[in-house]
Amino acid sequence: MEEVKVTIVTPEGVIFDGDVKNITLPGSDGEFCVYPNHCSLISLLKAGVIEIAREKKEYVAIDWGYAKIEKNCVDILANGAVAIGYGGEIAGNLEKAKNLFKKASADDVFISTTMSKLEYLTRRS
Repeated sequence: MEEVKVTIVTPEGVIFDGDVKNITLPGSDGEFCVYPNHCSLISLLKAGVIEIAREKKEYVAIDWGYAKIEKNCVDILANGAVAIGYGGEIAGNLEKAKNLFKKASADDVFISTTMSKLEYLTRRS
């Protein structure tokens, strides 16, 4: 089965680097999913949640950034990002993600909606 090589980088360093089944990105015009053999494009990313499909789903909260997508490769440059882990680290990372979203937007509805989605996704993983 083909996979997509994904790298997520912030000014602080690499947040994620690995092969995935697919990845869902918060594009400026709405969410979109990238599968193997995707067409090439560059997209502005808005604040939101990146959903990474591997054996288990993984999530990364970003404030904004850019994605460069080629056939089987996605390179993401994010201004700020928080990887949401498993077990005991989830609660602390959700709080970091909330602070990241607060810096990215003053829209309380956006922050509440995005945090609700993130909490829901991490509970069902």
